[in-house]
Amino acid sequence: MNFVEGEILYIDKPLEWTSFNAVKRLRSCMQRRMGLRKLKVGHAGTLDPLATGVMIICTGRATKRIDELQAGVKEYIATIALGATTPSYDLETQIDATYPTEHITRGLVEETLTRFTGRIEQVPPSFSACKIDGRRAYKMARRGEEVELKPKVLVIDEIELLDYSQQSITVRVVCSKGTYIRALARDIGAALGSGGHLTALRRTRVGDVTVDRCMTIDRAVELIANAEIEMPPDEASVTNDN
Repeated sequence: MNFVEGEILYIDKPLEWTSFNAVKRLRSCMQRRMGLRKLKVGHAGTLDPLATGVMIICTGRATKRIDELQAGVKEYIATIALGATTPSYDLETQIDATYPTEHITRGLVEETLTRFTGRIEQVPPSFSACKIDGRRAYKMARRGEEVELKPKVLVIDEIELLDYSQQSITVRVVCSKGTYIRALARDIGAALGSGGHLTALRRTRVGDVTVDRCMTIDRAVELIANAEIEMPPDEASVTNDN
């Protein structure tokens, strides 16, 4: 493998790992394996710590393909708790309000979901990496500062109801880059005349890459440790002396 010329790894990101930590772990393994002080490594699409699933890691010159790869259609399996909201729209923060759910039927859910297909406008979560005057929204939100984000236009190709109860639904979502599933949970809850927040999220596809083609972080570390490494001659100047 030649991590400088560029490799693309498909990772199944584990729960509670940040995307940054996943990249950092693999980068450090590659640098040790190749004896490099520096190596460019990036990912094609952030996953929140409370989400799992497909994460595409690009190394070296393959990082030039990140924009192309993260533009691919995404597929998610999301579980949404009904009848309650949280400031972050997921389990990162505590419930701040509760709402009735007795009126919610499977038919109402199925009809409501149809309103969220096609081109829609979505206001990103306050707890997100969006920037306001150069500052990350989530940093402002965690300090208790007021966060006002403008709606963005995105495309949702499919929403399929996989499981239903009056307290929780599970949906499969196929959508464009830039879709916040947490915000979708918020909006679906509101459209049902109740509240909603995300309790589980798994990204099952990015473009043509499906989760069954992905490896665990541990398997990727093992692969890097045992790989036959190709070292480009022009990288000799940045190798460690030891």
